[in-house]
Amino acid sequence: MNFQFTMQTNVLSEPGVAKKAGFYLKEYGAKNVLIVTDQAIVKAGLLEGIYNSLKQEGLSITIYDHVNPNPKNTEVETVATRALEDSVDGLIAVGGGSVMDFAKGVGVLLTHEGSIKDWEGDFTLQREITPLICIPTTVGTGSEVTWIAVITDTARNFKMGIVDPKVAPKMALLDSDLIRTLPPSVTASTGMDAMTHAIEAYTSRFASPMTDALAYKAIVMIKENIEDLVSDSKNQQAGQAMLNASMMAGIAFNNSNVGSVHCLSEAIGGYYDLPHGVLNSIFLPFVFKRNIKADPSRHAEIAYLLGAEKNFSSEEEAALEGFNIIMELRKSLNLPKFNELERVTPEDFKHLAKVAKETPMDESNAKEMSEEEYLEIIEEAFSE
Repeated sequence: MNFQFTMQTNVLSEPGVAKKAGFYLKEYGAKNVLIVTDQAIVKAGLLEGIYNSLKQEGLSITIYDHVNPNPKNTEVETVATRALEDSVDGLIAVGGGSVMDFAKGVGVLLTHEGSIKDWEGDFTLQREITPLICIPTTVGTGSEVTWIAVITDTARNFKMGIVDPKVAPKMALLDSDLIRTLPPSVTASTGMDAMTHAIEAYTSRFASPMTDALAYKAIVMIKENIEDLVSDSKNQQAGQAMLNASMMAGIAFNNSNVGSVHCLSEAIGGYYDLPHGVLNSIFLPFVFKRNIKADPSRHAEIAYLLGAEKNFSSEEEAALEGFNIIMELRKSLNLPKFNELERVTPEDFKHLAKVAKETPMDESNAKEMSEEEYLEIIEEAFSE
C-alpha cells in the first residue's frame, strides 16, 4: 500500500505541562507573545500558570481573550493587524478548536500579506506561520496537531479551510489540569467530536496502516473514558486519556481525511453558527449506518471496538449494532437532537445538502454520497 504520513507537531502529554509553555516558546526564538483564548478560559483561571511561565522567561505578553465559536475571517484579520503592530513573533492558543484555529489564522497573516481568504485551499501557503504552541482545554478537536485551520467566511456563511503543513503548531501541550472545570456538556460534545474523527479516519478511502493504528486505539480510549470524564471532570486519568485520544484521532484524520459527517457539520455549522462537536455527534450514527454497505468489515470492526458482542451472523449485522451503540452513547451523554437546535428549519435542508456535497471531505467518505443522500440523512436526523 502506498501512502504518505506527515507529523509536524511535537507533543508533550503530562499533567501540569502547560506551566512550561514559556520555556518551550522561547526555544523557538519568541520575544513578543500573543496569547489567544476566550472569556471562559480567563474566568476559570486557567491562564495563570501559563502567564507566569512566560513572565519567568522574560517574554512580552499580549492577550486576546474574545474568541467566539466558529472564528470569523473579520475577527482574525483585526487581531492579526494588532499583532503586527505589536511585533508578535510567538503565539499560544489556550482553548478549544475555535481558539486554536483562530490562532492559526492569525499566524498565517503574521507571515503572509492580504486577507485570510486569500489563503483558502490546499497547500497555498508560502512559508511557515509564526511559531504556535497549542494547549487544548477540550477533549475533541485535535486542532493542536493538525495542519488545518477552519475559518468562517462571513460573506458566504461558509467554513473555509486552510490545509497546509506550514499552518501546523510547533508544539501541543496536553495537560489534564486544564480540563478539570470543563462542563459535562462540553466534554460530551467534544469527546464525540474526537470519536467522529477516529471513526471517519478509520473508514476513510484514504486510510493507511499508520492512520488505522492511531484511529483504532483512539476509538478504544474514547469508549473507555468519555462517560467517566463526563461524570467527573476531575478524573485525571480519564482526562489525560481523552486528551491523548483526541490528539491521536487528530493525527489520524489529518493524514486520511474525514468524511460525510464533517461535510454535514461544516455546511450546517457555517450556515447556522452551531457547535461543531454537537453536529458531529448528531450526524455520526446516521452517516455510519449509510456507509456500512460500502465497507461492512471496517464498520463491523468499529462495532466490536465499541462493545458489540461477537455473535452476529454477518458483518453487516454487527456493523448495524455499532449504529445502535453510537445512538445509545449519544443518549447517555445527554447530547441534543438535531430538531432541538435553535434556528434549524427544514426549508434550508436542500441548500445544506448541496453545500455538504460540495465540501472537499466528500471524496474521502467510505461511500460515495449523492446530494439526495445528504438530504435524506439531514431529514432522518431531524425526524429522530
